[in-house]
Amino acid sequence: MAADGSATGPEGQKLTVSRSSGLDPAGETVTLTGSGYNTEKGIYIAFCVDNGAGKTPTPCVGGVDMSGESGASVWISSNPPSYGEGLAEPYGGSAHAGTFSARIKVRAKDANTDCTASGVTCAVITRNDHTRGGDQSQTVRIPVTFGSTGGSGSSAAPGASATASTAATTGGSGATGAADGTTDGSMASTGSGLALPVGLTAAGLVAAGSGAWFWARRRRSGPANTNANTNTS
Repeated sequence: MAADGSATGPEGQKLTVSRSSGLDPAGETVTLTGSGYNTEKGIYIAFCVDNGAGKTPTPCVGGVDMSGESGASVWISSNPPSYGEGLAEPYGGSAHAGTFSARIKVRAKDANTDCTASGVTCAVITRNDHTRGGDQSQTVRIPVTFGSTGGSGSSAAPGASATASTAATTGGSGATGAADGTTDGSMASTGSGLALPVGLTAAGLVAAGSGAWFWARRRRSGPANTNANTNTS
């Protein structure tokens, strides 16, 4: 069994993933736990291309999880906009001691992104949600590698290995560099390579504006995304 991975964020956040190497390229569910997050700022949890320090992690494999079934991403927020009430999972804790536990499905590629390609490094990440624009104060990365068969932590596929050059570390394994900000305030995008907008119509959520992510209500009967103060699984 491959060892877990951990990283420290620019403001001391701690992020841990249950498995970060030798994952099954076809898809494997991992559990991410976090502590020390600012509960005033919502975050996204996803699996994205790591473009290095100072750059937004994008595109993201699996894209936006609009059905709640793919498990490709999670939105954590204790004070989401009105349209996000009941959609975002709240933090545990308060102030700068926010905690969470969530599961996402990590797979090596989709129709637009291949994390096993030469020169491509991908990571499970947290980052501030669309309400914070280019604020990278909660961007934390843990690089992920895939096994050739995904069974037992076998050698990683070419291009999937993480190196220190992808980001300056602030502590822990695969930790993110400080102030990984973008100048244009753009959000990480999905596997299509395009930033996703957010909005509402009377019929539900639709695209409106630019540079935002959004998840529709996660089905309660689907894969559990737990947080530290609910103790659900």
